[in-house]
Amino acid sequence: MQQTQSLRWASQVNNDRITLQLSGELSRNTLLPLWQQRASFLLGKSSAEQNIYWDLSQVTRIDSAGFALLCDFLQHNQTRLPKGRVQVLQCPPSELLTLADLFGLSDWLTQFIPQDGNI
Repeated sequence: MQQTQSLRWASQVNNDRITLQLSGELSRNTLLPLWQQRASFLLGKSSAEQNIYWDLSQVTRIDSAGFALLCDFLQHNQTRLPKGRVQVLQCPPSELLTLADLFGLSDWLTQFIPQDGNI
């Protein structure tokens, strides 16, 4: 029987950059606290003009529910980012890419991933 890990997150704000770091398991068993704190991950109408970096280097597992929530965050923010600002997925886990393939979202997700997969 697989033991469920926890999910932790932190944010760091620099001059033109917000880094949102997720660590642990991004799955249906760990999403509720993240969902309840979603305002920390979603840009509002009057957000600062900063690029958003999603550091996924410490994500140990992601399932379809975690994938769906991350995609929801990405889509929400993308529609609110000022022109010239970007979102970047740093160190996306292979499970994320596999799920994107399964759901037919690989092309959409690729816009958030640097060509070398890391920054």
